[in-house]
Amino acid sequence: MIQSFDPSAWIIFYTCFIVATIFFWDIRYLSFLLIIALVVVFTSKVTWGESRRAWLFIGGFVVFFAVLTFLTGRGGMEVYEEEHVITTLRAPFTLFGWRPALDITLERAMFGLSQMVRVFSMASVTILIPYTLNPAHYGISFRRLGLPDKIAYAMDLTMRFIPTFGRDFQLTMDAQRARGYEIEKLSGGLFSQVRKLAPLIVPVTIHAIAGSEDIIDAMDLRGFGIGPRTWLTELKFKRRDYALTVFGGVILFGSVLASLFGYGKFWVPPALLNALGG
Repeated sequence: MIQSFDPSAWIIFYTCFIVATIFFWDIRYLSFLLIIALVVVFTSKVTWGESRRAWLFIGGFVVFFAVLTFLTGRGGMEVYEEEHVITTLRAPFTLFGWRPALDITLERAMFGLSQMVRVFSMASVTILIPYTLNPAHYGISFRRLGLPDKIAYAMDLTMRFIPTFGRDFQLTMDAQRARGYEIEKLSGGLFSQVRKLAPLIVPVTIHAIAGSEDIIDAMDLRGFGIGPRTWLTELKFKRRDYALTVFGGVILFGSVLASLFGYGKFWVPPALLNALGG
């Protein structure tokens, strides 16, 4: 579904969605935003094989910090003042006469869950950007959003550099393996391993610097920065693009309005509080 929209419309919707998510800690509102994110993900036709590494990294990051927040309570104290203890876990050993203990509270559990849903919603739509936007449309999309030519082209080069760098690294690794280099058998300390990675790092770095020089020379020869830049590709908004932009604006406006009236703050189900006698 994402590929059918104009890149500028998708970026506007993405920005509205991210800002709207920041306003809420209530898992009920966050669940609605999570559903929108999941609909976008499952209709994007981005396969698991294509984005597996990104999902594993982001998923591990989200789960780690949610569990860390649940165990320590850090960050949650800013949104709730009182805690209702579910149970207390005590260590079977003592340290200098002190027995470590961990309070499992209802507020920590709900805050950790809310944090997981919140961050995962934002991460889900963020992951799709490099997989669904045509790299040739980065510059013109940012330019249409009102950014100057230099900034738009700089963002264009930045978005293109990462996959290009990854491709060069893979090609260099394959070439060195063909020459007998075995990266899997690296041993020794940290500095020793870094030194042994020189056959990969040095060629990739030199190639990146040389490629940057070529781009700079090409831009100078074309008089980049002297006047307004023209773009080879022309993108036009269609009816569905306006609809997506309006939908993003409605989500953002509704979130701001709800926040001003006090909705969307941290919420704990009353039934669970009553069960604990709170």
